[in-house]
Amino acid sequence: MGETDVSETMELALAQPAQIREPAPWARAPGPMDLIRDALARGADLETIKELRSLTVEMDQWQARKAFDAAMAAAKAEIPPIAKNRTVDFTSTKGNTHYKHEDLAEIARTVDPILAKHGLSYRFRTKNAPNEPVTVTCVIAHRDGYFEENSLSGPPDDSGNKNSHQRIGSAITYLQRYTLKAALGLAASNDDDGRKAGETEEPAVISDDQVAELQRRIVETDTDIPTFLRFFGVERLNDLPAGKFDAAARTLARKAAKMARDAAGTEDAS
Repeated sequence: MGETDVSETMELALAQPAQIREPAPWARAPGPMDLIRDALARGADLETIKELRSLTVEMDQWQARKAFDAAMAAAKAEIPPIAKNRTVDFTSTKGNTHYKHEDLAEIARTVDPILAKHGLSYRFRTKNAPNEPVTVTCVIAHRDGYFEENSLSGPPDDSGNKNSHQRIGSAITYLQRYTLKAALGLAASNDDDGRKAGETEEPAVISDDQVAELQRRIVETDTDIPTFLRFFGVERLNDLPAGKFDAAARTLARKAAKMARDAAGTEDAS
């Protein structure tokens, strides 16, 4: 082979795409599959192969969890506060209810493109056995296979004039919102449109999530809203000072516990 032929051969070899050239054996650390192949070549026993296979599964799971955590951190850094686009305002025999919140469609509109960008997705599972609370599970999954679940349960929504199916549907939607928010660590934006620039901020009041929590407990315990509000010196749940939330929640929890004890005593007597 002449000098010209050798030169042309070298040029052709160097022009090949880098990805088709195998890296030298020392260029990377051996992975679990390399260890298994090496063990098979050396005639390792079945127990050793099983241990190496178990190591491979654990490594795959660790890598998937690592990718999930990285994707969640990146997505969380990009997700903005969710705008409160819905107002709840109705009057029942227990009083007036008024608060603002973000609906599930608004949450999805905000987070879906960002989650997809980082290989994340979510879905819901629902359980509603007879005479049991409605349970919703939000599953957050990553394209590498790792996933995490977050579940919440609650009674059918008896607010307003809903029929039995609507009460269940409303509870499911409510729980979907809160399981998704909890799984992603989302925050709702503050509604400060009514405050002028430079105006002194009013004392902190409970959040919309806390309003919804108290409202749920009030419904569960059949508490009279006007009496409850007078006891805490406010006209609406939204006006309850943040410092009084724990006391209000404990009051309703004690009532719920008493109702449960009374119900248990009635069953024993029968």
